[in-house]
Amino acid sequence: MNAPVRLIVGMSGASGAVYGIRLLEALRGTPVESHLVMSRAAAMTIAYETDRTAEQVRRLADVAYPVGDIGAAIASGSYRTAGMVVAPCSIRTLSEVATCATSNLLTRAADVVLKERRRLVLLVRETPLHTGHLRMMAQASESGAIIMPPVPAFYAKPQSLDDMIDHTIGRVLDLFDIENALVKRWKDG
Repeated sequence: MNAPVRLIVGMSGASGAVYGIRLLEALRGTPVESHLVMSRAAAMTIAYETDRTAEQVRRLADVAYPVGDIGAAIASGSYRTAGMVVAPCSIRTLSEVATCATSNLLTRAADVVLKERRRLVLLVRETPLHTGHLRMMAQASESGAIIMPPVPAFYAKPQSLDDMIDHTIGRVLDLFDIENALVKRWKDG
């Protein structure tokens, strides 16, 4: 019997809550089971930046965990997942991942993904960046994380903010080989 394909979605308090929300929406149309953990700051950012509540966002996921529940399934390496995406990823969350100093379920799950050699994608949201931020990104990358700031691709000729968000989320799904129609693909010739 095959276990379901599971993807952990982490949402931290950085600006860009829409990236995590759109990722959860996109996963609903796939056979992938979404497992959400959001920081307390993420819940605040959702309220500031969107017309949704944190509870409405939690309901987009197949499973949602409290950020303080370090005994949750996603805190264990024996719980099989395809990996994790942190969207958006604050510098604080990045720093905890980079230094293995996990203080909550979000960063513990990310650390487990790395120790199990699974894919961890961090949509780091901060600008401008100072050398400390860059060092943390390099350190997380050296441990196996993929650093993917949500930078728009203009070759796709986006017509709206939603187009830019969809392109980024489509590329995230590509990293996990999850079929999607969110990316306007580059064509040969």
